[in-house]
Amino acid sequence: MQKKIRLKDVAERAGVAVNTASTILNRRPNSWASKETEERVFKAAKELNYRPNKAARALRSGSYQTIGILVQDLTNPFYASLVETLSRVAEEHNYDLLIQNCRSSIPREERLLEELKEIGVDGSILCLSDNEKYRDELVRHSQTAHPVVALGSGIPTLPLPVDSILSDFSFGLEEGIKQLRKLGHQHFVFLHAISEGVDDGDRTTLVREFLNDSEIPDGNVTMLNCGPTIDSAYQVFAEYLKKNISPRPTALIAMNDLSAFGGMRAAVEAGLKIPQDLSVVGVDDVPFSSYSYVSLSSVRQRYEKICRTAIEMLISRLDKNSSDNISGPRQVVFPTHFVARESIGPAAS
Repeated sequence: MQKKIRLKDVAERAGVAVNTASTILNRRPNSWASKETEERVFKAAKELNYRPNKAARALRSGSYQTIGILVQDLTNPFYASLVETLSRVAEEHNYDLLIQNCRSSIPREERLLEELKEIGVDGSILCLSDNEKYRDELVRHSQTAHPVVALGSGIPTLPLPVDSILSDFSFGLEEGIKQLRKLGHQHFVFLHAISEGVDDGDRTTLVREFLNDSEIPDGNVTMLNCGPTIDSAYQVFAEYLKKNISPRPTALIAMNDLSAFGGMRAAVEAGLKIPQDLSVVGVDDVPFSSYSYVSLSSVRQRYEKICRTAIEMLISRLDKNSSDNISGPRQVVFPTHFVARESIGPAAS
């Protein structure tokens, strides 16, 4: 029977005290060990194939060194990019990331939110379908020792009862619509791609408001509803184009980049050229937007700042020294901005 490797064995091989080996392997911020000592300990652990028991470590230290992240749908590149950035930033602070994917299911989201404190994490970052809908649940979490940070879009009338980081879409959408108007566009389609019960961060309201401010008549704006998938956006816009041959819109604004890609494919299959016949604007500015066959113009969310602030905000709640000096929930709002690429051009005459 193979001997079980203990922390003591790693310490002996590395020539350090057990406490030193524990501090280094658990990546505690109070380590005074030199880089050479750290390398010796990690090398010894690798050679001995030492695997620390996370549950036992949590019992001893009171920390899992793990942050939970609840997201709506990992097949959406927005959430995939968010998770990738959060994971990288968490690792910089010596935390792992435990991902919970709602798969665009409200019942699953409700269950995962209910089980938040049972999954072995120190705190959680939440990308909920609708922060307002879960306000009572967030109030309950604010009264526990399990800190959470809520991510979202749009600014609530009443601040959320927990720390929150929000994207304000007003500037980015207004900038995008102004550019389309300067290019001569007067007939618009807005592709509202969202599941029932999911908050759209005021995007629909803002689009209507900015188009009205640009003196676009209501009759020149078509609002189409589709589901959250790229296929749903493709199907809905393709059907619309079949039924509306003349006059056709010259600009498509999609609620997110995923639906914009679906709309672009439907337009190309209908014989339209982008941007000569149809200009397309998305929202989120996922990395693929720069590399699509016609690069997509999009309203950019500030991934790096959002993720870095979320991790640092959560860790400040976990740090007993700094958390005592924090009074009440904090709210940070990041503006969006418009990134113009190949998918927009002058309106077809």
